[in-house]
Parts: sequence; structure tokens; C-alpha cells
Amino acid sequence: MTIRLGYQMPNFSYSTPVTELFPTVIAQAREAESAGVDTAFVMDHFYQLPGIGAPDEPMLEAYTTLGALATATDNIPLSALVTGNTYRNPPMLAKAVTTLDVASGGRAVLGIGAGWFELEHTQYGYEFGTFTDRFERLDEALQIIAPMLHGERPTFDGKWYHVENAINEPRIRDDLPIMLGGGGEKKTFGLAARFADHLNIICNARELPRKLEALDTRCSEIGRDRSTLETSYLAFVIIDEDGDRARQLQHEFLLTQGVDLSTASDEERAAATDRQFCGAPDEVAEQLKTRVLDAGIDGIVLNLVANGHEPGIVELTGRTLRPLVDA
Repeated sequence: MTIRLGYQMPNFSYSTPVTELFPTVIAQAREAESAGVDTAFVMDHFYQLPGIGAPDEPMLEAYTTLGALATATDNIPLSALVTGNTYRNPPMLAKAVTTLDVASGGRAVLGIGAGWFELEHTQYGYEFGTFTDRFERLDEALQIIAPMLHGERPTFDGKWYHVENAINEPRIRDDLPIMLGGGGEKKTFGLAARFADHLNIICNARELPRKLEALDTRCSEIGRDRSTLETSYLAFVIIDEDGDRARQLQHEFLLTQGVDLSTASDEERAAATDRQFCGAPDEVAEQLKTRVLDAGIDGIVLNLVANGHEPGIVELTGRTLRPLVDA
């Protein structure tokens, strides 16, 4: 499993009628595929997230969306970034991602995390529990899901989950990759060291050296060769051939989050934009190289939160960044 350049679709607020929403999603996935992007991702949420939009903005269910994209694309791997473990029974999730793998001809990746958005849990009736609860559940879930993806029939009797000789047929392969996503240096990174082929690190860019050092420690603790666990970084990219237009889009996007860059202090600006990479193509490439790749991250998963739905922007991004991650 190699993800050097992934594309995440973090929103479906395209100012179009609902009947035109999914064709726009398909167009982005196809554009990513033709641009040489490694993997197409959607979020696994029921509401839009704080920091991106209001809860009632459009949000599609992840695995229904991925199943549809499996028939609309040919080669690009497909995943959620990341599946909320709390939303699904573990063997049912193993069945869902395996079915996606069959439907796509072996292109599914299981992206998974502990779950964190309390409002969704409360309003949809899912148990949220404590931070410790959620990571205990994720640990148990992976002890069920990983064997099922590998063709085994696990029996497991834990605090949160119970399965008996759980069967997962049909499968197209026994090495469907597992990707964990998050920034927790102890729990998330520890589970990644034990179970994952890939870790997508979600944090501020300035934190990356510390995060990678912590990951090295977690791998050393269990005797895993750190080089066998690939990493990527989730980046908010705002790009346009016209760098000034990109900066205007960034300004407008941050205004929706209550941040006015024209009046923000240096500290406020830095906090608001630490995960953002904005400008003309050469500017964005330089920012991602110096702030992310030079820190030791293997690849980039990006979203184009402001303008990814505009025709040509995904292609522009792939053309700009593919040489950077292939270098």
C-alpha cells in the first residue's frame, strides 16, 4: 500500500441542486484518477464538521458514496478518511469494506479511527462514552476486523464486542490494507504500530517532528520496523493558477469560520492557517515541501475545501504535486 498523494472530499456544499451534487462528486474522483492521485477519500460523518461548515450542510454517507464511486472509476483506490468505529459493528464494517473491495476490483482501503464528533453521536443515538471508552472499543474492533480482512474467522469476547467464528466471504484478496487516522501520540499511534499499514497524521504542520518522533517510539515499543509503516499528512490546500485568487478564497473561507485575516494578529493568523497551504501552484508546492515533506512524512492527503468542485482544480493540484511526492 502506497499513498503518496491522496485526495479527500471534505464537503458537498457546491451551491447546486441536490440532483447535481453526486455528478460533481464523480467528476472530482475521475479528475483525481486521471491526475495520478493515489487514493480518493470521503469523510465518514453525518453532519458537516466544525471548522469546515455548519452541521446542516450537505453530507453523504461514506460507504454508500464509496460504493457508487467504485462503479464510476477504474483504477483509483477508495477509502473513508476515516471510518468512525463507533458508528458500526466491527464485523459489519469488515463486511462493508470487503464488499467495497469486491465491487471495486481490489481498490478498497480501510481507514479507521476512534470517533470524536459528539454531536453526531448524541443526535443519531450512538453511544459516545469517554475518550478511554472509544479507544478501548477501537482496539477491540481491530482485533476482530484485521483477521476478517485477512481471511480468518475470529472468535473474540471483549468488554465491548463479541463475535464467534465470524465469516467474511467473499473476498477478492487477503491483504486489504488498514489505515489509521488521527494525531494521538500514545493511543492512535500505538494502535497504528500494532495493526496498520498506513498512518494518516492529523495535526498542525509545526507539530510534525514531534509526531514522527512519537511514532518511532511506539514502533520501537513493540519491535516493529518503523519503515514498514507508511505515513501521510492531511493538508488543507487552496490553490489556483492565480495566487491572488487562491488567497482571496482562503480569506473568504476563514471568514465563515470567524477569522478575518485582514485584521488578525500574527498569532491568530498562524493558528488559523497552520494546516493550510495556499497560493499559486509553485507556492503551494514549496509550502508542502518545506513544512511537511522535509519533516519526514512519506505522502500528502489533501483536500481542496474552497474550490475542489471547480472543474480543473483537482487536475491542477495533481499535476503540481505529483512530481513533488515522486521525487
